[in-house]
Amino acid sequence: MSDKRVYSNNPRVLAVQTLAKIKNGAYSNLQLNQVIKKHALNDSDKRLLTTLVYGVIQHRLTFDYWLTPFIKQKKIEPWVRELLYTALFQLQYLDKIPQHAIFNESIEVAKTLGHIGTAKFVTAILHNISRQGLPDINAIQNPIQRLSVEASLPVWLIETLVKQNGEAKTRQIIGSINDAPAQAIRVNTALSTDEAVEQALLDEHFTFVKSKVADHAYVVTGGHVAGSKAYQDGLLTLQDESAMLPVEALQITTQVKTVLDAAAAPGGKTTQIAQYIADDATIIALDIHAHKIRLIEANAKRLRVSDKITAQVLDARQTANQLTTKFDRILVDAPCSGFGLLRRKPEIRYDKTLEDVMNLASLQGEILDSVSQNVADNGMIVYSTCTILRQENDDVIARFLSKHTDFELVPTMTNKALKSNRQETVLHIYPNDYHTDGFFVATLKKKTVQ
Repeated sequence: MSDKRVYSNNPRVLAVQTLAKIKNGAYSNLQLNQVIKKHALNDSDKRLLTTLVYGVIQHRLTFDYWLTPFIKQKKIEPWVRELLYTALFQLQYLDKIPQHAIFNESIEVAKTLGHIGTAKFVTAILHNISRQGLPDINAIQNPIQRLSVEASLPVWLIETLVKQNGEAKTRQIIGSINDAPAQAIRVNTALSTDEAVEQALLDEHFTFVKSKVADHAYVVTGGHVAGSKAYQDGLLTLQDESAMLPVEALQITTQVKTVLDAAAAPGGKTTQIAQYIADDATIIALDIHAHKIRLIEANAKRLRVSDKITAQVLDARQTANQLTTKFDRILVDAPCSGFGLLRRKPEIRYDKTLEDVMNLASLQGEILDSVSQNVADNGMIVYSTCTILRQENDDVIARFLSKHTDFELVPTMTNKALKSNRQETVLHIYPNDYHTDGFFVATLKKKTVQ
């Protein structure tokens, strides 16, 4: 960050400050929300701030490639680099702001956060870019390296996706990850109906379309739903459409009396389960952190399903040692790398490594091994992740089945019969399939003891 302590409501200044903090490890969505709450911004400034922050994160490797010939070996402060990235983003991806305005605003930000020398440096770089043009990405000979720069994804991730899905499918996936994420909601059928929620949304001037992916779900535009009366009253909750599928896959009926949500925070899927179970059924929801248990409880209270949920602090790997209940259904929405969430958390692409992925796969296997000992005969485990990498998905399931012959992989079912013609027993949802988060869902059934 700039050493100057500057309080400003200029969205471009705020964007540079926010990006510098995110580069130092802050989460993009949390940091951005914090900045918006702290500063008195009108709607257009909020939009510009959000667009600049997410735009720079999404294209960081591209901008680095473009900027390198102009900076060469010069050492520049990190915030100055972020400032130049915001200028490049506006030049290349926003068509309503003229070049002279972008240059003038960027130079003013340099003066605000730095000094006259910084402003002169930024001026020189921008004018050199204007005169010489940006380097052509097509000049990169290596196709993987070229795709990495073009899509702003690390080489190892591109290589992995191409190996697992082929180049054509990989291009389709990465062609969609920088699109704006949809705002999806789930109707709380424990408290309301689809029709009543539709009317509530209309009353608050939202527009919506019914989800093609999940039941009791809508994609909503026209405002921030979390600020609505319908949300505050617990009639609905925010949840991505594909994130609703693991609970649908549990196939909960009135005969299901005990459910374990093994990695439950913040409680989206736990409260979804509560909509489906019978009045005399119970859910135990686990998380390793006490503060996250409080999130589960708060969500359950808002949606008025607290009476069905018992939340407790427990590492899911200790389930077999700490819980004696044999559950009819167990959901393992496992901790994962999150590469299905690139639209919402674009910085993930730079933070995670292949080593991280393999470590997570090991953790996921340990959780499955433990909870499998608490499944009732004929009961089921649904395993899900919000990543699109097979190391954390198919490979984890294959290893589990090789060790647990008392389980079998059965077709993953969804209420709308998604990908009903697929050859795989498991369900892969890629970000480009339905314009949702990427998800993986596998269904494991405990064999009946003879």
